Amino acid sequence: MPSTAHRGVVAVLTRQQHTPGEIVRIARTAAGWNQAELARRCGYSRSQVSRWETGSTPLRDVETLRALARALFLPVEVFGLTVDHSTGVSTRPGATAAPRVSGDPMPVWEEHDPMRRRTLLAGMGALAGSAVLGTAGRNPAAALAGDPISVLERALLAPPLTTGAPTEVAHLRWAVAVARSVFAEGRYGEVATRLPDLIAAATVTRADPRPGDTATAAHAQLAEFYTLTTDLAIKTGRDRLAWTVADRASQAADASGDLLTQATARRVWAIVLRRAGHGDTAQQMVIDTALAVQPDLRTPDQLSVYGSLMETAAYTAAADGDRDTAETFIAEAVDAATRLGADADHRYTSFGPTGVGLYQLSIARVMGDSGTAIEHARRINPASIPSTERRARYWVDVARAYDQWGKPEHCYRALLAAEHASPDEVRYRKPTTTMTATLLSHPSANRLPGLHDFARRTGTAV
Repeated sequence: MPSTAHRGVVAVLTRQQHTPGEIVRIARTAAGWNQAELARRCGYSRSQVSRWETGSTPLRDVETLRALARALFLPVEVFGLTVDHSTGVSTRPGATAAPRVSGDPMPVWEEHDPMRRRTLLAGMGALAGSAVLGTAGRNPAAALAGDPISVLERALLAPPLTTGAPTEVAHLRWAVAVARSVFAEGRYGEVATRLPDLIAAATVTRADPRPGDTATAAHAQLAEFYTLTTDLAIKTGRDRLAWTVADRASQAADASGDLLTQATARRVWAIVLRRAGHGDTAQQMVIDTALAVQPDLRTPDQLSVYGSLMETAAYTAAADGDRDTAETFIAEAVDAATRLGADADHRYTSFGPTGVGLYQLSIARVMGDSGTAIEHARRINPASIPSTERRARYWVDVARAYDQWGKPEHCYRALLAAEHASPDEVRYRKPTTTMTATLLSHPSANRLPGLHDFARRTGTAV
């Protein structure tokens, strides 16, 4: 059951991002339940849960939302309900100042909330600062006043925090799902702001798990947080941080005893090793891990993790100039994606046919085949890419291929498309600043409208 510290935690929803049904689906998945299990816990039928999650039946009834919040260990505020803090009871429809709850993803009170552009992670940050950590937590506004990635790096290069109170593993799973969701939206600064507190909460919980939980389950969630942090560090070019947290992710994953958790942690560790110049070691790690996963490829999780390992192996071979090996591994990834059948985010892999196409684009580019890279790009409809993060990365890869090909106008247009998808993608990624600096010095720079303003937005010296 959720603790009383959950009361008053307000998770502010961003417009057009999370409907009540989507919140139910994300929280259910994070808890590791199928629809039948949630139906059993909240007293409804599985088909009713399915209709809520797909949006065919809008979630409007306040009593139903309360029941779902209780079953999913969520504060009622994530559904737009308010709480009487003197009693800890959520207000009923028609009560003074009570919000109207409907299928609209933005509750009425959000219209006038000065924090309306914050995501669900804001609520998890409050949870980390009170219910999870048992402290006031860090001040996110203060962190965002500087560079949140640098704040994260300073926090995590220090010894891991071991203060605060443990929490339920179900809450950690939910926090992982929300943090991953915000990362997928391309909001890297927001993820960085919250990760130190969430990692601290998981660290404390593994040392002293709550009744009904196990240390191994807490280790698994800590590994997920460190794996996400590694993805973020790689994305933003913080190689020193990536090395540190990738090692911690692998240690926590090994302690969890879960093969797929270990595999996802080792995949990002291999990427870090490759970037540090240890390509052979990285490739061997990926292959050994894939061999461990390969004998049992029956579930979407197993297929997705295996396929993502094959993508990483293919890119690692391409970066080493080994075209034949790269083609062999990417063909294996194509086969896994075909068996999976559709793009998905099982185990936070973003694996599927479109995801493999993105890797084919990257592999051609890193092999120096700019024209082939653009041909792969043209086969992908950017609107079909499941996540904002992947869509922005697609445009950056297109820009890099055009930059490599010597086509500055096309490169610049692709960079603008990447910025449109995710401003953080061009703000934090080093290849974008490098390309922008090249564009500024190109003879055609005066034919690229707004280039200087773009350079300032990305932090490139003008």
